[in-house]
Amino acid sequence: MKCIHLLVSGRVQGVFFRANVKNKASELGLKGYAKNLPDGNVEIVAEGDEDKIKDLIDFIKKGPGIASVTGVQVKHKGPENFKSFEIIR
Repeated sequence: MKCIHLLVSGRVQGVFFRANVKNKASELGLKGYAKNLPDGNVEIVAEGDEDKIKDLIDFIKKGPGIASVTGVQVKHKGPENFKSFEIIR
């Protein structure tokens, strides 16, 4: 199992970005969370199969829905054993 921490920049707040990411992550069987940050970025932590994580990153880079992603920072981290994928408010 792999776990990644993403910092996503661009027009990613107020455009259903987190909901789209949650739906895709759940579809891929990934667990973790998506959270808006005060600086306008979105933080995502996802864990699961490495190939599925790559699929999620590709999905995020395309800017799902009406989002416009300008940057994605990826860091690897230790698994946290999440139970599901959640949107944190």
